[in-house]
Amino acid sequence: MKIITLLTTLLLLHTSSVFAGEGSDLYKQSCAQCHGANREGGLGPSLLKRPWAKVDWKKDSLQRFISEGSPNTGMPAWKNVLNQKQIAALAEYLLLPEPVAQAVVKETRADPYPELKKFRLPVGFSISVYSDQLANARGMAVTASGIVFVGSRKVGKIYAVINSGKDGVPPKVVTVAKGLDSPIGLTLLNGSLYVAEMTRVIRFDDIEKTYDKSPQLHVVKDDFPKDKWHGEKIIKAGPDGKLYIPIGAPCNVCDKEDAPHSKIYRMNPDGSGFEIYARGIRNSVGFAWHPASKEMWFTDNGRDEMGDNMPSDKLNYAPKAGMHFGFPYCAGGAVEDPEFHKNRRCEEFAEPAAKLGPHVASLGLAFNDGTQFPAQYRNQLFVAEHGSWNRTQKIGYRVALITLYNNKVVSDTVFIEGFLQDEKVIGRPVDIAFLPDGSMLISDDFGGRIYRVSYSENTKK
Repeated sequence: MKIITLLTTLLLLHTSSVFAGEGSDLYKQSCAQCHGANREGGLGPSLLKRPWAKVDWKKDSLQRFISEGSPNTGMPAWKNVLNQKQIAALAEYLLLPEPVAQAVVKETRADPYPELKKFRLPVGFSISVYSDQLANARGMAVTASGIVFVGSRKVGKIYAVINSGKDGVPPKVVTVAKGLDSPIGLTLLNGSLYVAEMTRVIRFDDIEKTYDKSPQLHVVKDDFPKDKWHGEKIIKAGPDGKLYIPIGAPCNVCDKEDAPHSKIYRMNPDGSGFEIYARGIRNSVGFAWHPASKEMWFTDNGRDEMGDNMPSDKLNYAPKAGMHFGFPYCAGGAVEDPEFHKNRRCEEFAEPAAKLGPHVASLGLAFNDGTQFPAQYRNQLFVAEHGSWNRTQKIGYRVALITLYNNKVVSDTVFIEGFLQDEKVIGRPVDIAFLPDGSMLISDDFGGRIYRVSYSENTKK
């Protein structure tokens, strides 16, 4: 019986490896963020237990299901995204039994991440996949011991990623909490992990000791607006010991000057002392404080429907409370909004520190205060550009380096390219953090990955 099983596996490998190998790549790109990296399930159902769809377990039926989707179950139609050859390859891969599917992937992808060879970084830097088991990975928070906490928007989970410390052994991924509402914001303060959901902030105490023990959830504040548009929230602990959190505009563009929206707030760790820190902000998905000056920098996404090249996303500098950054009256820090300017002029508002580009979707950012990177990178700012979704030609999909001198932007240059290759999306950077050893982490909600960027003088390009 074992010989027959082995022969069957070898035959399946021989006949399906190339076709299903392409399908495995398509699965990682298109399906893994909902159904899990290994088909184990997540936001969507597990694809390991059959039948998992109300279709005949045949290739042609499965192709039709993938092509047309199933609105009642939340399964999207892929016919306008993938061509028929790609859908056929994906069906072929999904029809393979799990052991054979894994063998196909292993055989056809001896190098599991060949796309990394096309990534471009400065001389001496290298990039690798730290973990690919993090469906829809968004915000990150790193402890002094190196535990990486990751929020997953669509799956509603918080993960802990623990480095094995052994070469070639991937980090262990533990689910800390699940069933949360878009928990994209994470920060560490006083030994606790704070998480921002859609309408509340929660806390897990003594997190380094409890992350693998289903820690108790404590509600810190739960009276945020319920708007879905820009309703997801980041959260960061500032150097003053307070928590900073935005409430985005509930629209593409609208005037909410007298409402809770379009502002950044701060509060005490227990939720008290809730107050406005900055105004006129459409949608910020990234805060950082300069390691030396302790002053705030943040990203802000510009409005849509003004064309491919207007307005620009912004990098803003907010060294004090009470500043106004122009939304909705001034778009991109340079153009009076055609609908909402109300005779207000851009000169009235805080000027952006840098214009990052139209529709690049600048999200998380972090200062490098470690010593692994060369000296010219110390205390400089890195920005994750998630990438455009509605532009004729894609833009963003990179990590930018913002070089500062005396709180002024000297240059905005590309640090990492490769998340977009020949108009094919490989990944979408979301957040940036640094490990205790000084290496950089980049979360990717498209591929369900965290990338690690390291520097060595012996690295060959």
